[in-house]
Amino acid sequence: MNIYEHIDYTLLKADTTYKDIFNLCRTALVKNCASVCIPSHFVEFAHKHFPSLTICTVVGFPLGNSTTETKITEAIDAIYHGAEEIDMVINIGDMKHGNYEYVLDEINNIKIAIGDEYILKVIIETCYLTKEEIAVATSIVDTSMADYVKTSTGFGSRGASFADIIIMKKVINNNTKIKASGGIRTKEEMEKYIALGCDRIGASKLP
Repeated sequence: MNIYEHIDYTLLKADTTYKDIFNLCRTALVKNCASVCIPSHFVEFAHKHFPSLTICTVVGFPLGNSTTETKITEAIDAIYHGAEEIDMVINIGDMKHGNYEYVLDEINNIKIAIGDEYILKVIIETCYLTKEEIAVATSIVDTSMADYVKTSTGFGSRGASFADIIIMKKVINNNTKIKASGGIRTKEEMEKYIALGCDRIGASKLP
C-alpha cells in the first residue's frame, strides 16, 4: 500500500513561516502526497513555487463559528489564489443545538460557491460530539454536496479515533469519502484508518 497518496501533509501552526511551507511542499512533492494542507495566507506562495502540487486550505478554522458568508469569502479567495481543496469546519454550536438545516445549508452554499471542480471536505470535530451526534453530522454531510466528511481540526480536545470512523462508515450511503485527522503519526495507524475505509489522512508528520 502506498500510504502517501492518501496523505494530506499538514502544517497549520500559528508560527508557520514561508521556509516551513516551502519545505513541506517540497517533501510532499517528493513523497507524492495527495495534497498539502496549509493556512490560506500561504496558498499563493505554495502555488507559485509548486504549481503541480495539490493545495488544500482551511476555512472557518479551527472553531467553525464564523458566519457562512465569512467562510464562503475565505473559500473563494483561497481558490482564486491556487487552492484546489477546501477543508471547512461546521458550526459545532448549531450542530449540537439541532440546527441541522443550517449546517446542511452552509455546507451546500460553500460547495456551490467554489464549484464542482474543487473538493470540499467537511470537518465535524468529533471530539465535541456524542456518538449519536457523530452519526447525525456524518449523515448531514453525506446528504450534502460535499465530497468528504473529516473527523477533526487537530486543535480540539482530541483527534481522530478508530471508533469515530466505524460510526461514520456505518451511516454513509452516498459515497461520501472519509478523512481522518488529528494525532495520527505512525504508518501502522495510517494503514488501519485506510483499512477502516478512510480515503485521506491528515498528518503533520510523515512515516
